[in-house]
Amino acid sequence: MITTDRMAAVDANAAALGVPRKQLMESSGNAVAREVRAVAEPGATVALVCGRGNNGGDALVAARFLKGYDVTAHLLGRPETIRTDIARENWDALEAAEITAETVTDSRDIDLAGPDGDDPDVIVDAMLGSGVSGGLREPERTAAEAINATDATVIAVDVPSGIDADTGDPTGGPDSVRVRADRVVTFHAEKPGLAALDADVTVADIGIPAAAERFTGPGDLLGLDRDSDSHKGDNGEVLVVGGGPYTGAPTLSALAALRAGADLVRVACPERVAGAVQGFSPNLIVRALPGDRVGPAHVDRVASLAAGNDVVVLGPGLGRGDGTHEFVREFLTAFEGRAVVDADALRVVPDVDTDADLICTPHQGELVGMGGETASDPDARAELVREFAAEVGHALLVKGAVDVISDGEDVRLNRTGNPGMTVGGTGDVLAGTVGALAAVTDPFRAAAAGAYVVGRAGDAAAEANGAGLVATDLPDRLPEAMRNE
Repeated sequence: MITTDRMAAVDANAAALGVPRKQLMESSGNAVAREVRAVAEPGATVALVCGRGNNGGDALVAARFLKGYDVTAHLLGRPETIRTDIARENWDALEAAEITAETVTDSRDIDLAGPDGDDPDVIVDAMLGSGVSGGLREPERTAAEAINATDATVIAVDVPSGIDADTGDPTGGPDSVRVRADRVVTFHAEKPGLAALDADVTVADIGIPAAAERFTGPGDLLGLDRDSDSHKGDNGEVLVVGGGPYTGAPTLSALAALRAGADLVRVACPERVAGAVQGFSPNLIVRALPGDRVGPAHVDRVASLAAGNDVVVLGPGLGRGDGTHEFVREFLTAFEGRAVVDADALRVVPDVDTDADLICTPHQGELVGMGGETASDPDARAELVREFAAEVGHALLVKGAVDVISDGEDVRLNRTGNPGMTVGGTGDVLAGTVGALAAVTDPFRAAAAGAYVVGRAGDAAAEANGAGLVATDLPDRLPEAMRNE
């Protein structure tokens, strides 16, 4: 099973791996044609009802694979409004191939009848596909009604138009118009909502490599852009708790959280280092805690600060002083929010009974210190991380030459980054980045996307600075690394 959002990410990752979207569309169209051939003999009449996106493009490809059939492609809209280049190319190819193609610019003109005036033998619904919300609009609404009024065998491409592929529910509510398909051809993996339909479902392998799912890529950044109507705070507020023996670590985490998209970042740190942390940037909001180190006496104050934030980043520069682990233990025991746990705070996690939603970011040595196991082989290490994540009940991002991310069920590997990132402070940048992303998406995705983004920023820094890469090179490169290209 794969959700529509994840499918979009895998699609983009496949393209980044060198599998062109045009090639995927060709394979998808071929799969649709195979389904038509499975239900109708050559000579049968086939009406392809095509939207102006890639779902419609799949059906336009299918038309070329249906030699020996009486095929007509109905485009809902003007050709110049086709939304993607590859779909437009396949529309143009129909004319060159002398395949009958009609445009529907007024819903009142929809006529699916064959040359003899009878219903077609097969109708292919390729109007909208997955990822669409709300009820059908015109001309799709009238087209869906026209499809449902025929005696044709109806084959839907990816998902029947008007149905939510993740839930199987009508997108416009229980009484809304949707295509009632007899068969569905979906791609790569079945979508969760298709099992609820009264239709035969075929899952077609269209050549997406397994690596597009297993490894992070630009697709993991889809949907993380800021909403144009958002207001201050809508994109996340992050509290970094750390410092005392160190000032750079919490500062790097905080600056990274800002550059990764958080609207507001606060730093709770001992008053001994508060001035130094504030001096790094006027963009940080610093909350000084009495004394030289964070300890049990600060639990109530930090809990109060945490209550006003979406995510807490706990651990950067905290050190191992007297009372540090006790503070972490007491704070997490009472905390019920979301937190990224890093550095010296990690050892406490396996022994804490907490309702908090945690993302732990250890390197392999810290993972062993938590009670986990590691291995040199990436696949073996991935399975060990998955098992340990399931055991502790929290998401893990285990740093290494190949990062391993797991929530105990799913596993993702990240290959961005370079040996120069072994320099001190890059882990603090990662913790802050994951914290910002965890404010706007789920923990597993935040960890996977964070690893990918920081690795990309590190690669850009290494290209510019070679062996002279330092952690402060990374935060300012995060915005460019966040682009899903």
